[in-house]
Amino acid sequence: MKAVVYCRVSTEKDSQDSSIDRQKEELLRLASLHNIEVIKIIEERHSGYDIDRDGMIEALSILKEKKASILLVQDDTRLGRGHAKIALLHEIRKMDAEIFTLNERGEPELSETDEMVLSILATVEEFQRKLINYKIKRGMNRAIENGYNPHENLKNVDKGGGREKIDLPIEEILKLRKKNLTFGEIASTLRGLGFRVSKATVHRRYQEYIDENNLQDLDK
Repeated sequence: MKAVVYCRVSTEKDSQDSSIDRQKEELLRLASLHNIEVIKIIEERHSGYDIDRDGMIEALSILKEKKASILLVQDDTRLGRGHAKIALLHEIRKMDAEIFTLNERGEPELSETDEMVLSILATVEEFQRKLINYKIKRGMNRAIENGYNPHENLKNVDKGGGREKIDLPIEEILKLRKKNLTFGEIASTLRGLGFRVSKATVHRRYQEYIDENNLQDLDK
């Protein structure tokens, strides 16, 4: 098992240095006790109520990239406080990573309220995923009903998502627009084909093409 050690104090005062050092020493001892390999030690001086912390973001990035599967902290308050703590717990659970605390010698014991909030967040995200998938499916079905064949029209579908602006298929946007699909439906259709694109981006690219080529807007 591989882990990230995260040590945090809330102020920049020199008197807090001893707390940082103590956290680090005790967490390294905990890792050794459980035969956990520490790949990164992160020290941070920042309020736990703020989620925008460079050190924590680095720790989350390591967990997300599967370079480590455990985050070692002194206790769950070092992870964060208030809403920030709940948000971070939720993100770490989504990554299938674990949190080990020194106080519990394992995963932190959460209150019933914290567990309830985390359960609600997971349910909301699952609903949002289903809604997005439904919109993609609906947009694709409408395009196909109107005669659009993505396998014939889109040659680079097998390249996956995350394309740069220049790779967004303006010709497909125009074809779908001519079939009376809304920009939202066009965006959903393209996302179903692997393009990470929003309704606003589709509309902007469409309008740029119309303006650059002095064409008549299909809406008019």
